[in-house]
Amino acid sequence: MSIETSCDETAASVLEFNKNKIRVLSNTISSQVKIHAKYGGIVPEVAAREHILKIIPIIELAFKKAKTKIREINAIAVVSGPGLITSLIIGLETAKTLAFVFKKPLISINHLEAHIYSNWLTNKKIQFPVLNLMVSGGHTELILMTNHGKYKKIGQTLDDAAGECFDKVAKLLKIGYPGGPIIEKMARKGNENAYVLPRPMIDSKDFNFSFSGLKTAVLYSIRDNKSILKQKNDFCASFQKVAIDVLVHKTIKASKLYKVKTIALSGGVAANHKLREELRKLTKKQLSKTAFIYPKLEYCTDNAAMVACAAYFHYQKKDFTPWSKIKVDPNRELE
Repeated sequence: MSIETSCDETAASVLEFNKNKIRVLSNTISSQVKIHAKYGGIVPEVAAREHILKIIPIIELAFKKAKTKIREINAIAVVSGPGLITSLIIGLETAKTLAFVFKKPLISINHLEAHIYSNWLTNKKIQFPVLNLMVSGGHTELILMTNHGKYKKIGQTLDDAAGECFDKVAKLLKIGYPGGPIIEKMARKGNENAYVLPRPMIDSKDFNFSFSGLKTAVLYSIRDNKSILKQKNDFCASFQKVAIDVLVHKTIKASKLYKVKTIALSGGVAANHKLREELRKLTKKQLSKTAFIYPKLEYCTDNAAMVACAAYFHYQKKDFTPWSKIKVDPNRELE
């Protein structure tokens, strides 16, 4: 059983593993999107209070849907970071209490690792080395994975995450929150060549990203050209294109250098159909022997099924964390 409360989603899941075959028995989520939409972003204190209200009902629902009981599970997994510290504490303390009362081993999971393992929920055979493009509201990273539990960060954003950039651009355009899905929807009706915007660091020799300059360019464009607010579909399409161009270019470039056998996409922005399609097309065109994979839409945003999936590979090695030593780390790095 797994618990995920790193940000504004209260989630619990029960998974069954049989000879590496993964079966999701339940994956329950309580979303706070509507609550935070009126603020235009996540308010940590509000998120924590909602977790307190929802965590026990969500766990109970997870077991009910899984048609099992907590006494029958083998271990409890929980995300301990990175994330909002107040949100993480709610999930961790709940997991510790359950582990103590029911005498179950605890598995501490990195939130980023969980996103990576969302790709394993498809039950496809994945060949190493894997290059994972992690794109979310809080993270934009390129992670080389040579085997289970073997990670090397080869690129990251130097300032803002891609998902945060989508949210901020949506706020500037006054089209709502969360920005990613809204921009994607409006972009489908627009002309992606209507406006010229920068592609930050696309020609840099490393695999790092930067999105603060793109946000600033959008701010100045709207300030200097009020007609943009009347042509939002075109602007959304133009913005989305340049953001995706940078992500795809760096990923393909890194894949060639490291000779990876699989390119994997993960994180909330992995739900973007345009990003999926552009990566799929360029992988097929330039890396014909490399597979391209991505999670089902339901496993892109924060969920507990991906946490349990990552935990399974720790469970096989008996990589447990003592009840008295497990703690939250809002800035936890992928080890």
